[in-house]
Amino acid sequence: MLRVGRSRRLRSLVMLGLLGAGVAFVGDALWLAGKAKLAQVLLLQAWSETLAEGRAHKPWPWADHWPVARLEVPGLAVDQIVLAGESGAVLAFAPGQNMQAGEPGGGGTVVISGHRDTHFRFLQDMRPGMQVQVQTPTAVVQYRVRSAVIVDARAVQLPVRGDQEELVLVTCYPFDSLRAGGSLRYLVWADRIGPAEPSHI
Repeated sequence: MLRVGRSRRLRSLVMLGLLGAGVAFVGDALWLAGKAKLAQVLLLQAWSETLAEGRAHKPWPWADHWPVARLEVPGLAVDQIVLAGESGAVLAFAPGQNMQAGEPGGGGTVVISGHRDTHFRFLQDMRPGMQVQVQTPTAVVQYRVRSAVIVDARAVQLPVRGDQEELVLVTCYPFDSLRAGGSLRYLVWADRIGPAEPSHI
């Protein structure tokens, strides 16, 4: 009888432990998604100030990053502010632009990265022919999706070309992986179409 009671208590403890782990896992996922959405509201405000005043504005006083572009994919109702750089601190809040690569409207390959489980989850739904718009403080540039590929970042270096104006959107792969990191990347390539237009508020 004593052994049966101990067995039940042990089972109850294991069930409580599993329940607690599940609640923590869901809570963490909701926190990340909520943080990403709130950040975009503050970033949009900083972006509006950047356009109005012609100088970079930080989204909050202690930020070490600032908005450099606005990324829109009309076919998927995507509208996101893009930050300077690709550090972990940047990508926690928004997509980030590789500042060593090309500039939208300035020639070369523009590279923007984002997390697969928040801002760049929509990349899995992009198809050839879809249009992408990138607004900078000075110009609005249109792109058309050419292709999407999966590469191993350990074996392939992203070709950044100066002879062709293109956009590359980068995220980790696979989209439904439970493990963070990994070496696979999902790349969406898009070609610039038409002349750049002056930016507007």
